[in-house]
Amino acid sequence: MKILLAAQGVDLKAWQTALAQHLPQAQIRIWLPGDGAPADYVLYWKEQFEALQARAGVKAIFNLGAGVDALLKVVRANPGSLAEQVPVIRLEDAGMARQMVEYSVYCALRYLRRFHEYEALARQGVWQPFETPAPADFVVGVLGAGQLGQPVALALQALGFAVRIYSRSPKTILGIASFTGTDALAAFATGANLVINLLPNTPETENILNAAFFSHMQRGSYIVNLARGAHVQDDDLLAALAAGQLERAALDVFREEPLPATHPFWHHPQIEITPHISARTLIAESAEQIAAKIVSCEQGGALQGIDLQRGY
Repeated sequence: MKILLAAQGVDLKAWQTALAQHLPQAQIRIWLPGDGAPADYVLYWKEQFEALQARAGVKAIFNLGAGVDALLKVVRANPGSLAEQVPVIRLEDAGMARQMVEYSVYCALRYLRRFHEYEALARQGVWQPFETPAPADFVVGVLGAGQLGQPVALALQALGFAVRIYSRSPKTILGIASFTGTDALAAFATGANLVINLLPNTPETENILNAAFFSHMQRGSYIVNLARGAHVQDDDLLAALAAGQLERAALDVFREEPLPATHPFWHHPQIEITPHISARTLIAESAEQIAAKIVSCEQGGALQGIDLQRGY
């Protein structure tokens, strides 16, 4: 069995070692430019298009992350690629949901209890307690109700928050209001105190966090973006903060990463920035998951790939 690792920005040796522990019989090689040799499985992350060109024997491509937008961008720009011919498998959780829950719960509690305001006052030497609402009176909307969105919604519900979810297809979660389709987006946003974005990046979801969306939220509300930078219309976000429609934004993802030093987000007093760390790919868990799928495929099992048109 031949496995090809074609990835940028990851520890390829660590991936190679972790996969070998579960698939000792496999020949695992790291892709280098010019490598067009056969492979049974390709593990891909943000590598050159050449790595995805058609090659003999490939049964599946594994995307080394939950988001497949980088792979799809390469495929759409280069018709006839390998990814159009075989299933593309994305990681299912592999420790990411827990991390997303941690980040989301932190932000929800931080804004509910107004800890960001206490931090600012402490720097000024001001002692000033605030009244804060009960979690049940603080409406949290979760954009996206898949493998990451649902655990976040359930964790917030368990803490007593008034939670609602938005998704492309209907979802039923006891005690959580569900909104489906673009026609329901305004209703989903209406009155929300906090919106956490966990949507996949598709043409339909690009710029979904814009002036119209913000206008439906509760005045003085909060935005947390943990999905992709393309979901936020940057100028609209800045305008909503300046107008007081939004109180604050926590951003982990950006249109260009690393975020350019000249970008206005860096020094904005109402924006909190983290460097795309809300859910890191955990190599040990991910390698175990991928290896299990490969073993299943080798034994005749079917692999369920993403819909390349929908993007997830």
